[in-house]
Amino acid sequence: MDQPKSPDKPSQASRQQEYWRRNVRIMQGLLVVWFIVSFGCGILWVESLNKIQIGGFKLGFWFAQQGSIYVFVVLIFVYVRLMNKLDREFGVEE
Repeated sequence: MDQPKSPDKPSQASRQQEYWRRNVRIMQGLLVVWFIVSFGCGILWVESLNKIQIGGFKLGFWFAQQGSIYVFVVLIFVYVRLMNKLDREFGVEE
């Protein structure tokens, strides 16, 4: 016979749903940052950013050519760190 579930201990299904919900929230946040940097800084606000120069290059041009790539790589490392933390919290780390 199955033992009754403790009311203060979440079920496996609810833990999986919470894990997935938080995973999706992390991905959404990082995708918003990526969109703002790549589309916003590289296309939408390029004229305003071009008024600023770094190393002789206009900032809008830099974001369009290099900056969004650097930010994307940083976002990969941020995602790995956040997911490792989430995995440890839910006891599913590798």
